[in-house]
Amino acid sequence: MLQNIRDNSQGWIAKTIIGVVVALMALTGFDAIFRATSTSQDAAKVNGDEITLTELSQAVDMQRRQLMQQLGKDFDASLLDEKMLRESALKGLIDRKLLLQGAEKSKFAFSEGALDQVILQTPEFQVDGKFSSDRFDQVIRQLGYGRLQFRQMLAQEMLIGQVRAGLAGSGFVTDAQVLAFARLEKQTRDFASLNVPIDLSAVKLTDDEVKAHYDQHAKEFMTPDQVVVDYLELKKSSFFDQVSVKDEDLQALYKKETANLAEQRRAAHILIEVNDKVSDAQAKAKIEEIQQRLAKGEHFDALAKEFSQDPGSAAHGGDLGFAGPGVYDPAFEKALYALTKDQVSTPVRSEFGYHLIKLLGVEAPQVPTFASLKDKLTRELKTQQVEQRFVEATKQLEDASFEASDLAQPAQDLNLKVQTSAPFGREGGEGVAANRAVVTAAFSSEVLDDGANSTAIDLDPDTVIVLRVKEHHKPEQLLLASVDAAIRKQLTKEHATAAAKVKADELIASLRAGKPLPAGQAWKTQEAVTRGQEGVDPAVLQALFRMPKPEAKDKPTFSTVTLADGSLVLVSLKGVSEGAAPSEQEKASYRRFLASRAGQQDFAAYRKQLEGQADIKRF
Repeated sequence: MLQNIRDNSQGWIAKTIIGVVVALMALTGFDAIFRATSTSQDAAKVNGDEITLTELSQAVDMQRRQLMQQLGKDFDASLLDEKMLRESALKGLIDRKLLLQGAEKSKFAFSEGALDQVILQTPEFQVDGKFSSDRFDQVIRQLGYGRLQFRQMLAQEMLIGQVRAGLAGSGFVTDAQVLAFARLEKQTRDFASLNVPIDLSAVKLTDDEVKAHYDQHAKEFMTPDQVVVDYLELKKSSFFDQVSVKDEDLQALYKKETANLAEQRRAAHILIEVNDKVSDAQAKAKIEEIQQRLAKGEHFDALAKEFSQDPGSAAHGGDLGFAGPGVYDPAFEKALYALTKDQVSTPVRSEFGYHLIKLLGVEAPQVPTFASLKDKLTRELKTQQVEQRFVEATKQLEDASFEASDLAQPAQDLNLKVQTSAPFGREGGEGVAANRAVVTAAFSSEVLDDGANSTAIDLDPDTVIVLRVKEHHKPEQLLLASVDAAIRKQLTKEHATAAAKVKADELIASLRAGKPLPAGQAWKTQEAVTRGQEGVDPAVLQALFRMPKPEAKDKPTFSTVTLADGSLVLVSLKGVSEGAAPSEQEKASYRRFLASRAGQQDFAAYRKQLEGQADIKRF
């Protein structure tokens, strides 16, 4: 049983765990999802179950932080559309709620014992390849969890993972589908190509053509709609020098930190499972027989190798390694902590079956000194105070800005400096204008048209601003002289491409009539080209495999492809060859790919079905 769990942990369980833990390790505040109260205003209801605004706010923040973490220096805040981010986060929460409801309705379950083993086997909770209770507590505290809250969140992720794995793993394909896919995948094509260049110098544009294009597309030739904003910036870091901590508070936090340290116990066990084939009485009788053999002097590790039904530990004499409290099944843990070193327990019943447990060793916790933790504890206490001060100051800034007709009074109240941005348009700009929320606020009707101060805007988790529009540069028609060169360049390319297309069409008609290529022109021939062929322009390759098969060897199929520079490529498809029959290894690979794709489609369809049948209210 335990080995089965370990095996699973290498698949969807591990991916879910690592995805949850690693993605969240750098984040804070996710715990607010579980702290939302029934009095919170709702963002949505799914079959009567609430999704609070607090949950939505935290989910939006998580998405933003994950993007920042994943993209690093390549992160461009101006590309974030806050409305789309909010819609995406809300859809994700609704999907999650639907899947949890679907899992509950379908009677999916994830036992406490199995959850224990998942935690035990998670690399993020291990030190030197072994589970560390200290490391476990440290990680979940960084995430803002207690053990119960973390287990609750993790259990939900496991349930969703079971639904996904159950559906995705049920995808299957027929032999005919595999062979059809292999036939298309291994197909090759013989073709010839001929470049049809464009002649920009042959295009003669008149001033009237340029003027007509300018008049017809007048709306495209406007100055950008731009604003200049004044803003107040409130930074969390500015409060660190304004707070202090007392030594007695540091001592209290030190005691709390070290109180969580617990000894590690190294256990070994022999497991006899209770299952559909083995009754409780049979398993108990077997474990008692093994107990009697131990009493007669046989070695525990040898009996574990012979009889234990947990193969993962049986091969190592039943050794489970070191672990702290809160990891094992409660009955297992209670028995383990009642043992002295090298003592073996009486038979212990868990949800897996019957165990004999041996205590192999005990490691006392290493308690760090107060001096070694003082700087860390000081930062933690200061951070708590700064967070509170920052929240209070943000509220003060927002209230003062709402009541004021400009930013002068709020600046004076909070001892801030009014700053001014460079002009920027609806696509954003540099500095604060790189933040999409700033752009959205600056061009909102309340701020732009009514002249109001904005609400507080989060530039990042540590920075808040309030802004008002100082200048509005409305769009104006650009003079023809300023865009004449750009229009001529565009029209010249369009005309040259059109002329090349006429030439290519005439050439195709001539070739179909059986005439040879004009003197000085020659085909570039390529044979047995695959769908992933290197050295062929992707646009040409895509067109090539969309072309119909030639009717006969002497009647190729023709097509033209327009390239990015405006030139054309004349393509002559000469033949299509079916690939060799796939090997058993290739068929297995194709089958896995197609089954995985089918499973993903089934999961998407299931999620869509849940959504279609659900009563979803968005507020």
